[in-house]
Amino acid sequence: MKQNIVKIENLSHRYTRDWAIRDISFEIDKVGILGLLGSNGAGKSTTMNILCGVLNQTEGNVYIDGINLREKPEEAKKRLGFLPQNAPLHLELTVEEYLTYCASIRDIAPSQVKNAVKEVMEKCGLTHFSNRLLRNLSGGYRQRAGIAQAIIHKPKLVVLDEPTNGLDPNQILEVRKLIREIGEERAVIFSTHILSEVQAICKDIKMIESGQMVFADTMEAFNNYVMPDTMLVMMDNPPGEEELMAFPGINRVEFLSDRSIRLQFATDKDVPKRLITAAVQRGWELTELIQERTSLDEVFAQLSNKSKR
Repeated sequence: MKQNIVKIENLSHRYTRDWAIRDISFEIDKVGILGLLGSNGAGKSTTMNILCGVLNQTEGNVYIDGINLREKPEEAKKRLGFLPQNAPLHLELTVEEYLTYCASIRDIAPSQVKNAVKEVMEKCGLTHFSNRLLRNLSGGYRQRAGIAQAIIHKPKLVVLDEPTNGLDPNQILEVRKLIREIGEERAVIFSTHILSEVQAICKDIKMIESGQMVFADTMEAFNNYVMPDTMLVMMDNPPGEEELMAFPGINRVEFLSDRSIRLQFATDKDVPKRLITAAVQRGWELTELIQERTSLDEVFAQLSNKSKR
């Protein structure tokens, strides 16, 4: 039986008259990386701010390790580490000074602070920069420092908001590797609007659009999302558009070239089979039939449009 570190029940919030999120429910396993995906303004940040105790929800409940965040916020937040989109760095401090400060406000015992700082610097690859001012670090190492402050107290849940935003390709790869390592030990919520980032490191994905949950499944299921009503056919002797439109189940015909055609059909698994039979009988010389897969961007657009409808 799976155990969860986060349980969100019927979460809703509105700032004025309109609901920013409405009736969102999901659970998160104790280990692994969950991608929280949503376009700008979709309600993703509102959900994260509530989850991290920055914002009180209008309705619903959030439980972290079984503790109601609203009823016992201090106890719940002890189990939480958070890296907001703009890392809360004190640029005038050195890496070691900053992490020592973070350890103290995370209620780590004074006798354990030095070891905690040393351990997290090693974990995040910051040991060689311990005496360097944060303002003199590259973007990638500043982000490492931000991640270090989020995990220094060894929380059971780490929430990362756009952790690779603004980094160059090499820095992105390094931060991804670090996040994967963290996800082997605890639960990580990786929030972003960039599909490729979620695809690169997440096992599960939840997508919020227009304030509602529109997708909740594994990353594999998301990558394999198929347009169930579109196929691409190649024929050496294709019929005309009128004849294809008259074929039972086909709703739309688009000639991409003299021999390449995209067909949209009703939700009927037998349409491709009947089309193949008809092609043989009528001499259309069918050479290829492909059920089209969407790109991640197209999946995002489809799910967004569904939520709006």
